[in-house]
Amino acid sequence: MKLKIFSDQRYAWLQAFIYALLISTLVFLPFVIMDKGLFFYYGDFNVQQIPFYQLVHRAVRSGDMGWNWYTDLGANFIGSYSFYNLYSPFFWLTLPFPTEALPYLMAPLLVLKTACAALTGCLYISRFVADRRYAVLGGLLYAFSGFATYNIFFNHFHEVIVFFPLLLLALEMLVVDGKRGYFAIAVAVNCMINYWFFIGSVVFTVLYFFVRSVSRGWQMDWRKFFLVALESVLGVMAACFALVPSVLAILGNPRTTSDNILTGWGFWLYGHEQRLPAILESIFFPPDIPSRPNFFPDHGAKWASLSAWLPMIGPAFVLGYLFSTPRSWLKRLLLTSLVIALVPGLNSVFILFNHSYYARWFYMPLLLMALASVVALERYRIRHASVDLMRGLRYTAVICGVIVFAIGFTPQEVDGEEVVGLMKYPERFWIYAAIVALGLLTVFLIMRYLCDHPQFFKVFGVSLGCICVIYSVSMIAMGRQHSDDRDWMKSIAMDGAKELTLPDEGTFARADIYDNMDNLGMYWGLPNIQAFHSIVPVSLMEFYPSVGVKRDVSSKPQPEYYELRSLLSVRWLFVDENEPQEHQPSTPYFTPVDNQLGFNIYENDNFLPMGFGYDKYITRQQFESTDETLRARLLHKAVLIEDDDVDNIRQIIDRLPISLEEDLTESAYLQDVEARRASSAGLFERDNGGFTSEIFLPKDEIVFFSVPYDKGWSATVNGIETKVLKVNGGFVGVPGAAGYNRIRFDYRAPGLTGGVAITIFGIMLLALYLFVTRRPGPEEGKRRPDPRRRRAAAELFLDLSQKEVREETLPDHQDENTENLFEAFGAPGADIGPAPVLGASEADQQEDGQQQTEQLAHEGAQPDPGLPHQEGHDGQADGDQHDTPADRKDHGVAGLLDGGEVAGEDEVESADEEGKGV
Repeated sequence: MKLKIFSDQRYAWLQAFIYALLISTLVFLPFVIMDKGLFFYYGDFNVQQIPFYQLVHRAVRSGDMGWNWYTDLGANFIGSYSFYNLYSPFFWLTLPFPTEALPYLMAPLLVLKTACAALTGCLYISRFVADRRYAVLGGLLYAFSGFATYNIFFNHFHEVIVFFPLLLLALEMLVVDGKRGYFAIAVAVNCMINYWFFIGSVVFTVLYFFVRSVSRGWQMDWRKFFLVALESVLGVMAACFALVPSVLAILGNPRTTSDNILTGWGFWLYGHEQRLPAILESIFFPPDIPSRPNFFPDHGAKWASLSAWLPMIGPAFVLGYLFSTPRSWLKRLLLTSLVIALVPGLNSVFILFNHSYYARWFYMPLLLMALASVVALERYRIRHASVDLMRGLRYTAVICGVIVFAIGFTPQEVDGEEVVGLMKYPERFWIYAAIVALGLLTVFLIMRYLCDHPQFFKVFGVSLGCICVIYSVSMIAMGRQHSDDRDWMKSIAMDGAKELTLPDEGTFARADIYDNMDNLGMYWGLPNIQAFHSIVPVSLMEFYPSVGVKRDVSSKPQPEYYELRSLLSVRWLFVDENEPQEHQPSTPYFTPVDNQLGFNIYENDNFLPMGFGYDKYITRQQFESTDETLRARLLHKAVLIEDDDVDNIRQIIDRLPISLEEDLTESAYLQDVEARRASSAGLFERDNGGFTSEIFLPKDEIVFFSVPYDKGWSATVNGIETKVLKVNGGFVGVPGAAGYNRIRFDYRAPGLTGGVAITIFGIMLLALYLFVTRRPGPEEGKRRPDPRRRRAAAELFLDLSQKEVREETLPDHQDENTENLFEAFGAPGADIGPAPVLGASEADQQEDGQQQTEQLAHEGAQPDPGLPHQEGHDGQADGDQHDTPADRKDHGVAGLLDGGEVAGEDEVESADEEGKGV
């Protein structure tokens, strides 16, 4: 017996979830088996996603959510990881599991995220289709889009793919259905899970709102506008506990400053000649794998998430929709999105006009592309003449053929040899071409021979699932060719923390894991100066360049900066034992002490414990006048004090004499190291709130800790509150008196207290708003169909007012096999009718519409061959008992959307009046 959830279209969202869960399981299962329960990919997935999940998991479970010591030289935990996974509900599902289990959960989490994306996509799309099985297909297209598969590499991007459809869905519910509160919640959730992507979501939602507002179906008025604005503000307020500290953490980050704003001709034209065609190509073909562009190797956006491809169908059905639709809000949004993508300045709006190119907003138009595709498909199956899908298919095939021919057969010279083809990886190019050809051929055969077949949905769905599996598995397999050795990942990276033993483990010391896998120290739970992380304290971004070290998305001090390593309390150097001798780091003053995990381990002879005193200071002018390569030596001689603090500090210690300032020889450096060691801390202990240090000073000095400066730090010295100084170009320091000093530093993320207060206030206002605007619910057992919901999409084909929809969208004729679906599209109050029939006069359509309305009020609809068998609707006369919910579950729009009977003319008019007051 068939399960109810697979036969009742009220559970379409659950069907989408289950089908996506099955398909994505088939995608990942082969790799999980190969990796013996794990899932390794390559690049950022291996060196960021997995260790970040483990780090955040360990920190949350231990309550250590203030300052994190394993992110570069230290970082604001909330500020650094709210962009990644801290507020992801999928991450919070992992908390019951031990941290060691996290790598084994990466694939199941991806499967779950994909299934949830199909679910939310289906929920949104179901508002605009009469038969919700099309919404299931739309949800699958969205969840397995090229953008989603590309961003397996950036695992945390899937959260925004999952929750964005709820933002548009809740907006529709607020404006069309008058259901309040959902939009505020959707805003809060989207803002919380990723504040940076929320910027793009706001931009696109505003665009969506205004385009929908000018289409007359929404009947926008000032009252609705005010409600949308109010719920937007309340939603943001509710998310401020996450938003405020996250935003404050990145203010001043060089990647977000005005220096990176797109200006000049670059606002209107892409500087890379291959980027424009690459954007267009991304609509027609599966995406290249991250960091390895193939179709257009030099388009200059290796990690841009450039993909707008729908599996199997590509843009074929979207083109069919566009060709067949004279005007609609959806058509406007799709064409506007294309223009935005092609103009650099407009594209940069989604990242606050930053000059770096990213296409990480493409999942938004992809949702609308999936909607347009299934709406066009549904329309085509009802009546082939209303939508020319085959024309869209032909155009897609021709464009794909032109791209394949141009790239695949154009000769070029590479390294002095002439080769055929412009692609970088020929075998991958032809695999993608074959996948596209297979998909388009499959679609053609289905639409040509099985369009009206009762098993259409099964055939189309299975075919779509197979293409999703084929292309996803192919893409993951291509990426894994660039991965670190997976056995090494398991035995060394993952299990190394259990086997690694270092002397004096109770003493805080940093390591330098030289020229090896990024963030290996995170896997081992070892503070490491080699770090690959974009969101670190701004003070670090300032310090590293000041001493000649590049700092963009990672910190990788070169071996020759050995003085820097003593300043930063680096004690251990790890070098791969298989590294050729000529590639071993030429770092003096490091003595070999051990070999573990395949690494030669060296100890720094000039190691300085965390926390030591200075009896001399230098100014910013003295520091900057020193050669960049010698500044690290200078910082062993005297502490750098910012100009604002000089007047106070000169009362404690003296300024460094010019004679000593110029003495930056090797021997002077060694003497300075001994001087700093003589006044170093005897105790340095970390805890969840900050750290405690005990130090004995021979005289008044400034005590320096190589902990990045952040406004969240507060300090006491011997119980007395003391100002935290910004010293040595980006670290913390405090004055210490001669003798014993107990120094305590506490950290609280800036903005957290205020953000929590705003959240509490916002939730209270939201509750008050819902209480004041509440409306009594319908009486038990007397639920009325809501024609406002069925009216949701006539504008997808015609930009009509609700009255015009009733008058103009009825077809002039229909056969008995499609009567029930025409009821869904053309009945009074419906909102997604086909275009007016060519050749039929307006009067004929109005007259025919009135006749059908009367007929549908008294007669039952006949089943369509492509729909499930319908029962219990045998043409009852007026006054007959209505269908039961079970009988009408597959019964036209009444069963598919509302669970009730088709609204009559009077009901629609009253609903129109009711809707105006929403």
